[in-house]
Amino acid sequence: MSSHHPSRAALLDVQSEARAFHRLRARLVTNGLRQTLAASRLRVTLVIFLTAIFWLALFVLFFDSFIFLRSTMTHTATHDQTVRAIFSIFFASLMVMLIFSSAIILYGGLYRTREVRFLLTTPARSERIFLHKFQEAMLFSSWGFVLLGSPMLLAYGLAAVAPWYYFVLAIPFLVTFIYIPGSIGAILCMVIVRWLPRRWRQVLIAAGLAAVVLTLWVAWNNWRAPEARLMTPDWFQDVISRLSFSEHRLLPSWWLATGLLTGAAHDPAEAMMFLAVTLSNALVLHQLAVWASGYLLRPGYWLVEGQGSSRTRAAALWLDRIFGWGLFFLPRTMRTLIVKDLRLFRRDPVQWSQFLIFFGLLGLYFLNIRRLSYDINHKTWVNMVSFLNVAVVGLILSTFTSRFIFPMISLEGRRFWILGRLPIDRDTILWSKFLFASIGAIIPCATLVLLSDLMLRVEPLILAIHQATCLLLCLGLSGIAVGLGARMPNLREESPTKIAAGFGGTLNLVLSAIYIVAVVLLTAVPCHFYLATQDGDPQGMVFDPERLRWWIGMGAMASLLLGIAATTIPLSIGMRAFRRLEF
Repeated sequence: MSSHHPSRAALLDVQSEARAFHRLRARLVTNGLRQTLAASRLRVTLVIFLTAIFWLALFVLFFDSFIFLRSTMTHTATHDQTVRAIFSIFFASLMVMLIFSSAIILYGGLYRTREVRFLLTTPARSERIFLHKFQEAMLFSSWGFVLLGSPMLLAYGLAAVAPWYYFVLAIPFLVTFIYIPGSIGAILCMVIVRWLPRRWRQVLIAAGLAAVVLTLWVAWNNWRAPEARLMTPDWFQDVISRLSFSEHRLLPSWWLATGLLTGAAHDPAEAMMFLAVTLSNALVLHQLAVWASGYLLRPGYWLVEGQGSSRTRAAALWLDRIFGWGLFFLPRTMRTLIVKDLRLFRRDPVQWSQFLIFFGLLGLYFLNIRRLSYDINHKTWVNMVSFLNVAVVGLILSTFTSRFIFPMISLEGRRFWILGRLPIDRDTILWSKFLFASIGAIIPCATLVLLSDLMLRVEPLILAIHQATCLLLCLGLSGIAVGLGARMPNLREESPTKIAAGFGGTLNLVLSAIYIVAVVLLTAVPCHFYLATQDGDPQGMVFDPERLRWWIGMGAMASLLLGIAATTIPLSIGMRAFRRLEF
């Protein structure tokens, strides 16, 4: 670890300082676990259970896919080439996501926390402070990579009857690989903050737009491919040639893919060589990031803290004005409050980046849904897939309302004196947050559901039911989050993550999940049997078509009543509590 000007005043040597930060880390982890288990046992249980279900579903999906490839591709060279292309594009995509996610999370942890502000006033070395927050960023950014990558690697090893050392080597391969994109993201974050402190948002937006353009380009290429060639040898060759860019020899994702595949092919020496290449590059990049932090962390931090914000506000007014003009039908006070929440959302990269990533991935899936060999001529199958897509959109939306909408009232607590001095009714504040959440949810969710229905070519009646269901989900989930957030605020906590992890956030997530399942089933089940009668399916023959139409109407009416109840009851409860709340 280098010694620069800010480090000369350090009172401890490097080893003692490292031990002190390790003790700090151990204390933070211990206290965090203790508080989580004491206050959020239900949430922890739900998270573990749902994660296990998700991991198992991925494992079954990957295992069946690899068995299918092996049974349909009898030519060994073509099979190996296809699997190599799948591994390369899979890990290359995750590598790009890890670079972005680690850079965004490190920015929030390194430049926007009181902990770092305090640590920078101590004689601690800049490199040590960077390592302290870098470990957190790696943990939060890489868990998704492990969750997605581990079932795929295990499934391939079992399907290919890989030797025991393949499963052993998979763990160090994953761990060492994670440090490569993580270190690259950390270096990019510090360089952008140091040299482009006023332009980091523009750089991030430009990078995001480039990723969107690349995604659309890939989707367009898949879209224009003729369907008649689907799952044929020519189709496989065409897809492999399109994905050949991910097999460049200088990409770390290719080292990872090739090392694992050679290990599965009973070549331990070759696998160890690629592991050594991955490990050495990970160590070099990690050391470069630590070295760069000694020069970039403190100057960049002071630039971020000392930069004026008037120019930023002036440059961003156009977006607020457009949003305000679009809400011309609302009172001016409510428009102002909604624009305020929009500014808070826009200024937090953690919120809008997660929003774009999750809904962007859903959009990419819906664009390519017809390429997944769904039988679009079987109405009941299409109906089932389309309603599952509506449920998935609702479940993802519920995570966002639990994470970002529920804590909004709690986060107003310490700053409420500003709103309290204004002649604004408290009900207006809650209504503005409900409208902000509803409008922000309806536009992307309705668009995604419409895209899914158009790609699946569902009937106009089902499309209309899906849009109505989506509208009910957006309003109901927003009402639950805003109402419970006002009924059970946590005014002492400043971290939205901890607020969402509490009892109120857990209850909000559970009620949202129950509401989604109920609303979707009330319309999906009668539609399924109704389409079965039209499709000649024996399942539909037990019901009379006329009775099924009545059943669909009753299901839609029950969904509407449930949606009204889910929207109004939590809001009314929250408003009564919010009027009596003492700040």
